[in-house]
Amino acid sequence: MKLEYSEGQTPIDENEKAGLKVKSISTMEELDQFEQQNIEEAVAWAYGRSFKPEQVLNVKFIQSVHERMFKNVWKWAGQFRVSDKNLGVSYYMIRQELKGLLDDCQYWIEHETFPPEEIAIRFKHRLVSIHLFPNGNGRHSRLMGDILLTALDSSQTFSWGGKTLRRGEDRKVYLKVLRAADNGDIGPLVKFSKS
Repeated sequence: MKLEYSEGQTPIDENEKAGLKVKSISTMEELDQFEQQNIEEAVAWAYGRSFKPEQVLNVKFIQSVHERMFKNVWKWAGQFRVSDKNLGVSYYMIRQELKGLLDDCQYWIEHETFPPEEIAIRFKHRLVSIHLFPNGNGRHSRLMGDILLTALDSSQTFSWGGKTLRRGEDRKVYLKVLRAADNGDIGPLVKFSKS
C-alpha cells in the first residue's frame, strides 16, 4: 500500500499498516473511502443518542468512539498509539495528558469557565494535540467535540465548514485555525467550527 499524505496528516508506519483489515486497499483515496463509510456509521450512532458530559469525559468512551469510527478498517481501532509521531505527545505520556485534559474539562464545566461551544472546542483541540491514536485523530477529535457540545447544550452543533477537511482549501483554513489555537488563540477555531 502506497499512501500519499496531505499537509498535517500523520504517516502510518509499517507496523500500523499491518493492521489494515481490507487488504485490497492500495491508495489513500481507497483508504479514505473505506474509513469514511465506517465514520458515517459512527456519526449516525452518536447523533442517535443522548450523552451526559461525564459519560463523554471518560477514557473508555473516548476509545470506544475511535473504535466505532475505524473498526471496519483497522485492527488497532480504539487503541492508543505505541510509537511517536510527527505530532502529539510522546506515546508514553498519552494517558497522563488525557487525564489532565479530562480533569480540566470537568473543571470548565463545573465552574462555567467558558461557554459550551468553547469548552467543546478546547476539548477537541487538546485531544488532537495529544494525538491519541495512530490515525484518525482529527476526525475523532471533531466528532468528540460534537458529542461533548451536544451533551452540554443540545441546541448547538458544529458544522466544521460543511466539509470533510481531508484535502483542499478548506483543509488549509482548518490547519491555519488549529495553529492559531496551538498558539493560544482559540477564537478562530471556534468560529471555523460553526461556519
